[in-house]
Amino acid sequence: MAGDLFDVVKDEKAAEELANFRRSKIEQAETPHAKMSLEQLFSKVKSGDVKELSLVLKTDVAGSMEAIKEMLPKIGNEEVKVKVIHSAVGGVTESDVLLASTANGLIIGFNVRPDSGATRMAKEKGVEIKTYSIIYELMDDLKKALSGLLTPDVVEKAQGSAEVRETFSVPKIGMIAGCFVTDGKINRNDMLRLVRDGKVIYEGKVSSLKRFKDDVKEVATGFECGIGIENFNDIKVGDVIEAFVKEEVQREL
Repeated sequence: MAGDLFDVVKDEKAAEELANFRRSKIEQAETPHAKMSLEQLFSKVKSGDVKELSLVLKTDVAGSMEAIKEMLPKIGNEEVKVKVIHSAVGGVTESDVLLASTANGLIIGFNVRPDSGATRMAKEKGVEIKTYSIIYELMDDLKKALSGLLTPDVVEKAQGSAEVRETFSVPKIGMIAGCFVTDGKINRNDMLRLVRDGKVIYEGKVSSLKRFKDDVKEVATGFECGIGIENFNDIKVGDVIEAFVKEEVQREL
C-alpha cells in the first residue's frame, strides 16, 4: 500500500517470522490488556449489557464435565444463568481463549491447566482463566458471580422527619418551611417527602437547608431549621417533611 515501509528479507523463513511479529503487534494493539474479571462482569451487568455468565468449561474427565454441567442450572434463576458456550475434556487451549474472548466470558478449568500459548493469549485478549480441583469451590464462585449479575434491590432508609410550623417566601428561592426536627436528622443530600393529612403530596430534593441564616449540612432532632424543597412551593403549616435516602442492596441467589 502507498506509504507503507517494506523490509527486505533474505529468505522465506525470515519473511514468515517478520509477518508473525507484525501480526502479534497488531493483535496486541487491538486487544484489551485488562482481564475481564468477575468484578468487571458485574459492572457490565449494572449497565444492562450482560444477563448471563458465559463459560468455556474444560475438565480432566468426561464424568467431571457432566457432573458440573448438571449442577450449573441449579445455581441460576429466571433472571440470570450460566451459559456454557463450549465444553470438552482436556487442558485449556488457545481456541478456548478465542471462544471466551468473543463471548466476553470466563474459562473454567477443573483439574486441568492452560498451556503456555493459552496463558499468553488470555493475557493479550483480557480473558480470565480460573482453575479448580474441588467442585463445590467452583460452584460457590459461580454462584457469587451470578449473584453479581442480579439487578440490585433499591431500598428506602428513613433519615428523619420535621414538622412545618411556619412558612415564608424568599425572593429567588421560593417557599421555605420553618420546621422543627422531631426525629432523626435532616441532611442536605436527602430526598424529601411532604405529607399532608396522611397523604403524600410531593417528593423531591432539598433545595435549601438553613439554621437561622447559615447554610448547614444537617439538622438533628430538637432543633429548628428552614427547609426548601426543589421545584415545590405548596408548603403549609402542619405538613410533615420526611427525609430519606435510597440505596442499592445486592441480591444473592
